[in-house]
Amino acid sequence: MLTWIMENMATIMISMILMIVVAAVIAGMIRGKRKGKSSCGCGCAGCTMRDACHPGE
Repeated sequence: MLTWIMENMATIMISMILMIVVAAVIAGMIRGKRKGKSSCGCGCAGCTMRDACHPGE
């Protein structure tokens, strides 16, 4: 088992780094959604989906 881990250490480390990056991106998206920010990153004034994101405004 230890031999397998040592042989695949680079793959394991890269996978762990990618998982951390993906988790950080998802956490940032969730935080932005809770704060009411738009997921597209632009203003909502000219957006055709404005009513879907902000109903009743």
